[in-house]
Amino acid sequence: MMTQTLLIELLTEELPPKALNNLGNHFAAAVAEGLEKAQLIDGAAEFTAYASPRRLAVQVKNVKAVQADQKIVKKGPAVANAMKDGAPTKALEGFARGAGAKIEDLTIVHDGKQDVYAYEYVQTGKPLGELLEDIINQAVKKLPIPKVMRWGSSTFTFVRPVHGLIVLHGSEIVNVSVLGLQSGNQTLGHRFLSDGEITIKNADSYAAQMREQGKVVASFAERKAAIQTALEGQARRLNATVAADEALLDEVTALVEWPVVLEAGFEEHFLAVPQECLILTMQQNQKYFPLLDQNGKLMNRFLLVSNLQTEDPSHIIQGNERVLRARLSDAEFFYKQDQKATLESRLPKLSSVVYHNKIGSQAERIERLQSIAAHIAKALGADAAAAERAARLAKADLVTEMVGEFPELQGTMGKYYARLDGETEEIAEAVEQHYQPRFAGDKLPESKIAAAVALADKLETLVGIWGIGLIPTGDKDPYALRRAALGILRMLMQYGLDVNELIQTAFDSFPKGLLNEKTPSETADFMQARLAVLLQNDYPQDIVAAVLAKQPRRLDDLTAKLQAVAAFKQLPEAAALAAANKRVQNLLKKADAALGEVNESLLQQDEEKALFAAAQGLQPKIAAAVAEGNFQTALSELASVKPQVDAFFDGVMVMAEDAAVKQNRLNLLNRLAEQMNAVADIALLGE
Repeated sequence: MMTQTLLIELLTEELPPKALNNLGNHFAAAVAEGLEKAQLIDGAAEFTAYASPRRLAVQVKNVKAVQADQKIVKKGPAVANAMKDGAPTKALEGFARGAGAKIEDLTIVHDGKQDVYAYEYVQTGKPLGELLEDIINQAVKKLPIPKVMRWGSSTFTFVRPVHGLIVLHGSEIVNVSVLGLQSGNQTLGHRFLSDGEITIKNADSYAAQMREQGKVVASFAERKAAIQTALEGQARRLNATVAADEALLDEVTALVEWPVVLEAGFEEHFLAVPQECLILTMQQNQKYFPLLDQNGKLMNRFLLVSNLQTEDPSHIIQGNERVLRARLSDAEFFYKQDQKATLESRLPKLSSVVYHNKIGSQAERIERLQSIAAHIAKALGADAAAAERAARLAKADLVTEMVGEFPELQGTMGKYYARLDGETEEIAEAVEQHYQPRFAGDKLPESKIAAAVALADKLETLVGIWGIGLIPTGDKDPYALRRAALGILRMLMQYGLDVNELIQTAFDSFPKGLLNEKTPSETADFMQARLAVLLQNDYPQDIVAAVLAKQPRRLDDLTAKLQAVAAFKQLPEAAALAAANKRVQNLLKKADAALGEVNESLLQQDEEKALFAAAQGLQPKIAAAVAEGNFQTALSELASVKPQVDAFFDGVMVMAEDAAVKQNRLNLLNRLAEQMNAVADIALLGE
């Protein structure tokens, strides 16, 4: 059967730039999926998504004009229940009637369990035109659009008004109606560079015609690659690098149809403003691409992506420079104004900044942060007074003009203002870094002072918000407690501090009775659960469960333990020892009395004597290895007692009739269990 390329284009008004790529990909995938389900594609779906500011389109290869005929088998009642005294039951008659068949037309097939009556027939394939309208409408309905709109007198809704619809199968128009529009083969190109309506000759010529006649690079991926190449080329010419993230590049790609990269500049005196402010202004407000020199310092040159191609782009460059100059002047003004007051002098204003009405203002938070940070710094062997000072100033920049304009700069501006106030560099850096890590993969604070303040900030938030009952549920976590917990855990995996003790310290910093008394234990459990999630990114679930079953309170040796358990699991003796450990734990649960020391005189059989001797020899080796942090050695020593463990369980009845003997054997197993589980609960391996 002949197949051809299918093209569908929705011509719209300007689509939301941050959502454009996602909309384009979803639309294309949904159309291809619909065609595949309708068996209208020969082979696997091969499609190309197109998305530009004013269009969503998809090109699908090998689309059939007509579905293939399909053999349909409708299954009915079981043969055993379908006939009674030689006559069809009502169930069989109803099935035949519903299938539009006579009983004599039915066949008997096996459904995998039993024989059933069935009606088999061939369904003639439907033409593409009969199926495509519903496929496109369903694809439109599935688009991830947070808010829809109506336009004109239409009752249809979409993310933006839709003004044109192309549906071509090869060069033939497929007659469908979508969003109140009748399909055709005409579209519009660039608003200013195109010559008017463009008639698409066939589905395969779409991208080339849009480029040549419409001055539109229809493919989002192609536009993005072109912009990135041009940006990097311009930057190399200036011996610079582009300061931009993927999100900015995506947004700019979604704003232009015919990208042209231009170079522009601004006055050098603006460079006296912290470069983070200037970069944020350029990226966030103007969608420009700042340039950094070889030392990572901001240059007074930048790149912009225009949607117009002209012989003389000077008016475009000058216009953008003029707009940016006004923006940078505002930033310069805020920076100069902020320098008229020190961070210390701003602290009283924090009394009017409410953090949460149940736990007070930012000023009250500062009091708690100071005491927690000083306590942590002391535990880390760092300068407690410096940590306390950094915590005191940590939130002062919240009431500055610059942070009021750019909340993303909190901490960053605090660092600059602390330096200007004559604070030490360590304190200034800690003021900035106490927000770290801000997200998964973000870097950790560099110094112990910064780490102390960062831990204090996140612990105070976690314990305080949890303590007033605002516990994360499902996808609701307005105070980002999960993120705070992961940040704490990542820092504690670097520093050897007791997590439970830190939680208690944070809890004690709040006025007595303000928080739920169960908060320390509940937040400790929450942290343990988050720790499991964090570790399972890098280690198998059973290995993580085995290590965390010991409920470690210090996390700085977790990686070594996880690696040791992973290595132990590869040993040939590991599976048998894990099974034996599980058996030991089950037996110990049956103990009638408290477990204690082994009485050697009560050891009767050779197997239990041998196990006792092996355990005696093992104990100092494991204790020494664990004390030195050599967990792999400690676990590998366990392999040496496998023969004695096997012989013990083969030849010794633990639950002996003599109560003293039974208790002694349980004591022996308890000693063995202590050694087997010194690093992790190996009974959990393999589960």
